[in-house]
Amino acid sequence: MLSARNLFQEILDHDESYRLFCSIAASGEAQGGWENGRIAALVPDGLRDLAPKIARHGADEDKHGRIFHGLLKKRGLKPGPVPAAADYTMLLERRGIGLTHAKLRRDQTLTERDIVVYLCHSRVTEQRAADQMDMLVRHFGDHPEVGKAIRMIGADEDNHLAYCHEELLRLARAGHGRLIQRVLRESAVAETAVYRDVSLAVMAHMGRILRWPKAKSAVLAAGIRAMYAYERAGGWRRMVQLRMPERLDALGGPAEPAPASAY
Repeated sequence: MLSARNLFQEILDHDESYRLFCSIAASGEAQGGWENGRIAALVPDGLRDLAPKIARHGADEDKHGRIFHGLLKKRGLKPGPVPAAADYTMLLERRGIGLTHAKLRRDQTLTERDIVVYLCHSRVTEQRAADQMDMLVRHFGDHPEVGKAIRMIGADEDNHLAYCHEELLRLARAGHGRLIQRVLRESAVAETAVYRDVSLAVMAHMGRILRWPKAKSAVLAAGIRAMYAYERAGGWRRMVQLRMPERLDALGGPAEPAPASAY
């Protein structure tokens, strides 16, 4: 029977598929850490109160990257190359979503509009991350090898999502409401297509590693395309809704270090 639990268990049980999963995750987290660190350094004067929270977001992402590297090391594996078709962050950038790496490499202060774009991009991608981690925690939160790491990362993703909601609502009250609505919608529609493409690419690589029969690969690909059809038809709206989170100031303190036992 094909299920998310059985599929992920199969990936966990094979060193090469596990290596690919952790390498992709570590690379994405490292890119997110760098991006947030640069944005924190370039925040405009009128929004300087956001800089420590953006820096905390980046520190969390860096920590997640170290956790995935630690999981690889624990099994005696080294990080592997990330296929270009599975590079979620760079594919989003090519679609014009978020702030470009070229802009972030320049030592030029960002604008308030740039910060709105960054937060909208984060609200959408953090929704995806939180949904994925919820699924992993539900099925593997007690797993002896990855359970603690998954629970820690999942809690951080929930904080990141809460922070995006709170700050976007604050900026909407400050007069950026129409821009926020437009950028959120553009980001969500583009993200669903990128997520479909990345999912298909990752599943194709996993299928080759695990030697899945063509029928199994075809069923999984059909499931990914069906999810995209649902999201394109209206499921994307969950990524653009804003509500005040129960936990306010979720990134108001320093990043919590990952204990060695999380690896």
